[in-house]
Parts: sequence; structure tokens; C-alpha cells
Amino acid sequence: MTGSVETTSSSASELGLPAPEERRRLREAANLTHEQVAEAVGVTATTVRSWETGRTDPRGRNREAYAAFLTALAAPATAPEQADTTSDGPAGRASEAGTPRTAQTAQTAQTAQTAAADAPTAPAEASAEDSAGVPAAGPARGPAADFDALYDHAAPALARQTYLLTGRRTLALKAVERAFTRAWARWPEVATDPDPVGWVRAVAYDYALSPWHRFRRAHRRQDARPADPADRILLDAVLALPTRHRRTVMLYDGVGLDLPDTAAETEASTPTAGIRLVRAHADLAGRIPELAEVPPEKQSALLRDLFTTLRPAAPLDPRPAAAVRGGGERRVRLWSRGALGLTAVIATATGYTAVTAADHYEPPQAPGQSVSGVPPLSGPQQLTVRSRQLHDKLRADPEAGPARIAPKSE
Repeated sequence: MTGSVETTSSSASELGLPAPEERRRLREAANLTHEQVAEAVGVTATTVRSWETGRTDPRGRNREAYAAFLTALAAPATAPEQADTTSDGPAGRASEAGTPRTAQTAQTAQTAQTAAADAPTAPAEASAEDSAGVPAAGPARGPAADFDALYDHAAPALARQTYLLTGRRTLALKAVERAFTRAWARWPEVATDPDPVGWVRAVAYDYALSPWHRFRRAHRRQDARPADPADRILLDAVLALPTRHRRTVMLYDGVGLDLPDTAAETEASTPTAGIRLVRAHADLAGRIPELAEVPPEKQSALLRDLFTTLRPAAPLDPRPAAAVRGGGERRVRLWSRGALGLTAVIATATGYTAVTAADHYEPPQAPGQSVSGVPPLSGPQQLTVRSRQLHDKLRADPEAGPARIAPKSE
């Protein structure tokens, strides 16, 4: 019996999944949100988004449950019960393999299809949220309004996260502003990204944790520490972690990403991210007394509460979205004008050089120098003018021999 169960489970885990675009299409066709799919499969909404974008793939029982869920969504809406109760179908095979979530998955798919059939006129955008957690924009909204909505939603939390990563208020606000300025400069790409908040967060983290800031003069001065002693202990403990561990803890405990998404954003494998997280929790527990008093499975929840309630010495208030957007546009205009001006200078210098440059090479004349120690000229001396005339006359005479000196009658 055990061998048959293992064989069925392995065959179910080897079932192929549709392409990420097809997974998203099936979910949107059933008018389901990421949260509903995550609840049916037994994972987080962030993991479902990662599966639909192709950044990660489900494994083990999650793969079996997700395959059964997609199979139920792809089944005709007229026969959801058959796909749900037949033991020969994918749902029945997954339940035989020891997956208790399969019945709930098929039931959720059936309920979603029934709701979609009863209300066919409800658009998917009205019931689902995008990957950033911001409600989908209506057709009347423009790029500026969408950018402002994203900024208002993500900027305050991102400023707190970068402050915990660096311990410097000015650097944290500058990192957030720089990230959103770059996002506005590449807004078509960011707007169509499955996770625009993750896109901006990656840019802000990279800038905030850049090692080149240590060479700046402003980096030599320490910021004012938080007034609460518990907040000072927490901030010192986080800043004492290595940079990679600090970023992993912030993404997993502060942002709330699961381990595969944390590994993908930190450009590491899932086991490596897990090892970093365990070591970071151990270091933090050794520095934070209240964290050492709770069991390991509750440390993430406590850290998230501590990160949320930390109060810096000065308020972390990002600038308005319109000011960030306008500053980015002015910076782009200045860079464009500077590039055009430099191009004009180079073109003018090239033309002037082409006109005034020489078209052939003239070797320089070496200056005369006096040389001493040369012996005097020996041998025949130089001929005088009279001697040269006689010499030339003799050489030009056509006759040769003694006859040429005979007198001639004229």
C-alpha cells in the first residue's frame, strides 16, 4: 500500500504545468485574486504571483495542488462536479497521493466558476488587485495618476525599510526618491511589471546599501539615534548584521516575502537564503533580549512588529509624489541639454580641426649647429672662378688628345 501511494505521488508531481502566462489567464478567466488562489493551494499570495511570472515553480505537494487547481479551472464550467468527484481525474489522483488540499482546491475552483457564470459582466480588474497591492487603475487615469498612487502606497514603508537598512534618515529618503525617479523615467516598463513595488524596492535597496557611500563626507557624521532605548537596541542589532543578512531579514520579516521570493530578490538560492535567515535570527536574538525569549517559529512575527513600531529620531516623511516626478523630469531635461551642448561642442571642434589641419606632411628643418674638431680640407683646393671657366671649356671641347691644344686659324 505504501509503495502504491509513493508511486502515485511521484507521478502526480511529474505532471507538467502550463506556461506562466496560461496560469495567469486561467486565474483571470475565473475572476480569482491571488489571495483566493493562495488560500486554495495553501501558500501565500506572493508565491502565486511568483509562479505566474515564472520566477519560481512549485515543488512537491504544492506542485500537485497547483496542478489540480489549474486543471479544475481549465475544465468546462458545465461539469465542475465531474472534475471534482471523479477519482480518475487529476483531483482524485492528487487526493489519493495524500494531498488534503485537493478537495478544497477543486471546490474553490467550482465556486469561482459558478460566481463567474452568475455575474459575467463584472470585470476582472474590479475584483483583483495588482501585484503591488494597489487597486487596478481605471481607464480614465493617466500615467501620472498611476505613479502618484504607487508612490503614496509604497514610499512611506520603503523609507522605513531603507532607514532600518542604513540607520541614516537622509540616505533612506534619498534612496527612495532616487528609486521612484528612475521608475518614472522608465514608467512604461514599471507599469507593466508584475510587481512594480518590488521593482522600486530593489533599486532603493541597491542604492541604500552601496559601499560607495562610505567615501562621502556626509557619511562620516552619525545620525541622531532613536529616543526609545528598545528602538536603539533594535537598530544597532540590525546594523551589526552583514549586508546580505540584513537585506534577507528585511525582505522576509519586514516586507513579508516568502523564502523563494526572498532568495530571488537577493539573487541567491533558496537554501542559501534560508541559511542567511537562520544566522541572522541567531545574531539578532543574541542582541535583542525580548527576541531571545520567544521560540524560533515566532521570531519573524515579533521582528515584523518591532520593525513596524520603531520610531526614528526625526520623522521619515518622503516628499510629495508630484515633487519627485517633477524633479525627475527636470533632471532629464538638464541631462538632455547637457548632452546636446556637448555634442555641439564636439562637432564644432571636429569641423574646425578638419578645416585648419594640414593636408600633407612637411618635415621640420633641423637648425644649424657648429661642429668643432673637424680636420681641415686636404687634397685639391676649391677652384676659383677663372680656373672653373677654363676647366669647363676644356671639358666641353669636342676634340680630344694633343690636337685640341693646336692653334686654330680663325
